[in-house]
Amino acid sequence: MKNLFFCFLIASFLISCQSESKKEFNLEVAKKEIEAANSEISKYMQNGDSVSMALAYSSDGSAMFANMPSIKGKDNLTAAWGGLIRAGMSNIELTTVEVWGDDHYLTEEGLFVIKTKEGVQIEKGKYLVLWKKEDGKWKLHRDMSSSDLPVAATSSN
Repeated sequence: MKNLFFCFLIASFLISCQSESKKEFNLEVAKKEIEAANSEISKYMQNGDSVSMALAYSSDGSAMFANMPSIKGKDNLTAAWGGLIRAGMSNIELTTVEVWGDDHYLTEEGLFVIKTKEGVQIEKGKYLVLWKKEDGKWKLHRDMSSSDLPVAATSSN
């Protein structure tokens, strides 16, 4: 009888461990987590906090913005975001359009609007972000965006 109870106890433990480790991935919950992370990023921008902006990226993350090389590494990301903030970028509105992926990587398609402190829109466009789960949090892993505004005309000589 003792052995039967012991076997039942072990089987129950194994089943509970298996169900704990096999939590089902929920894309809607993940989308809400991405939207919450975007809200934090907007706050960092409003506070002029380029260090926190850089820390929102994965340990090997990069930003790939138009008309410039990829930006990799925390120091380079901090410097790039700091430069954009000093240039007048003060508010970024991020709107998630769609999210797909799994519990390790998510891809987000979204829209952005960038404004100055005075509320003047200086940029708008769309983006794709590959998010990476790192230390239990979603981090920007690859961040790519493009403008919806027309290209500035250049004079030909």
